[in-house]
Amino acid sequence: MITSRAFAGRRYAVLGLARSGLATVEALVASGAGVTAWDDREEARDDAMALGADIGNPLDIDLIGFAGVVVSPGVPLNRHPIAAHAREAHVPVIGDVELFAEARGDLPPHRVVGITGTNGKSTVTALIHHMLESAGVPSLMGGNIGLPILSRDPLPDGGVYVLELSSYQIDLSHSLACDVAVLTNLSPDHLDRYDGFTGYAASKARLFGLQHRDQVAIVAVDDDPSKMIASRINHRLHRVSGKDIDPVDQARWPALQGPHNAQNAVCAIAVCRVLGLNDEAIERGLATFKSLPHRMELVGEVAGVRWYNDSKATNAASAAPALAAFPPAPDQRLHWIAGGQAKGDGLAACRPWFGHVRQAYLIGQAMEGFAAEIGDAIPVERSDDMATAVAQAAAAARPGDIVLLSPACASFDQFKDYEQRGDVFRGLVQALGA
Repeated sequence: MITSRAFAGRRYAVLGLARSGLATVEALVASGAGVTAWDDREEARDDAMALGADIGNPLDIDLIGFAGVVVSPGVPLNRHPIAAHAREAHVPVIGDVELFAEARGDLPPHRVVGITGTNGKSTVTALIHHMLESAGVPSLMGGNIGLPILSRDPLPDGGVYVLELSSYQIDLSHSLACDVAVLTNLSPDHLDRYDGFTGYAASKARLFGLQHRDQVAIVAVDDDPSKMIASRINHRLHRVSGKDIDPVDQARWPALQGPHNAQNAVCAIAVCRVLGLNDEAIERGLATFKSLPHRMELVGEVAGVRWYNDSKATNAASAAPALAAFPPAPDQRLHWIAGGQAKGDGLAACRPWFGHVRQAYLIGQAMEGFAAEIGDAIPVERSDDMATAVAQAAAAARPGDIVLLSPACASFDQFKDYEQRGDVFRGLVQALGA
C-alpha cells in the first residue's frame, strides 16, 4: 500500500467505508495516523475497527484539530451536512486522491497523469496505461478506475501513475499537481451537484489550476466549453482534436473505431509523446489495446450480427459518438437499444446521427419521452425492458447488421448501475448463441 510520513501523528475522519474508504483507513493507520471512521453499515464499521480505526460519526464529534475529513466522491458536498460541519472546525474535506498527492514526496521519483472530461476519460486512462506498459514503462491506473490508489504498491523509480479523475475527485483535491493533465471533452452532466453547467465546468478546470507552470496541459478542443478552458490555461498547453487522427491510421486500431475513439486516441498519443514514447511504441500500444467492458465492447457475433455493449454511455453526448461509429452501408444496418433513467438532456446530441439507425428499441422510464423526441425520424419499438429489446433486435437484424446498446441514460430505474445493465445485455446476447 502507499503510506507516508506526512500522515504520522495526525488525526483524520473517514466517512464512508466502501473499498476506497477501507483502503484509506488502512493506509493512514499504517502511516501512524489516528483515524475515526464511520459508515452506516455495521459490517463496514467492524472492518475499519479491525484495521485499527476508532468508530465514530464525524457529524457527531468535535473535528477541531483534525487534519482532514476523507469522504467518498459519492458524498454530495453541495447538500451533505459534513461540509458545513467541517468548515466550522476549519478542517478540509478531502478524498483519497488528495492523500495520494500529499504522499508523493515519500514515493520513488515518478510522474502523474490526470485525465478528466465528461466522456472518454476511462478509455483514455486505460489506453495510456496500456501504451506505457507495452513500452516497458512501470504504470498503474487509479482514481475513478481500478483498485483504490492507496491500496496499490508504490511504483519503482520512473513509474507513471495514470489517474482517471471525476469532477467530484477534483473537488476533493487541493494539492494534486499532475505532471500531465488532460481534458477529453465537456458537456452537461452531474448538474444536481453543481450550480449549473458553469459550476461543473469550473470543477473540471480546477485540474489545470492545480498544476505548476512547468507541467503540461492537454485539451481536446472539439467542443466550445473545452476551447474556453484551454483559452484560460497560461502554462504549457497542447491543443488536440479527434480530427487530427488519420482514418487510415485509425483503421489499424481494432478497439478504437469511431470519432469518439479518434478523440480518445489523440489525447493518449499526446500524453505518451510528452512522456517520451516513440512512434513505434505508440503505434504498438494503439494496435493492441482492447476496449474496456461496457465501452463499445463487442460482446458477441450471432448469426452474422455483431452486438456492442456501450452501457457506459449514460448521457446523450456519450451515446452520439457510438451512433456515429456505424454509418449505414448496403450490408450493414444499425439497431439501437436506448433508454433508462433520463438525465434531462434529451437526445439532441444524438440527432445528427439518427440517419445511421435502422430501428430503435426503447426501454425504461425514458421510453415514452425518447419515443416522442424521436418522432418519425427512426422506426421505434417500445420494448420496455432489456430482454424484450434484445429479442426484438435479434428478430429484426440480418447478417452484417449491428445491434448497439448505448442507452443515453442512467441505469437506476431497472439496474443497480451501468455495469449490471451491460452484464445483463451481455448475458442475453450470449444466450442467443447458446
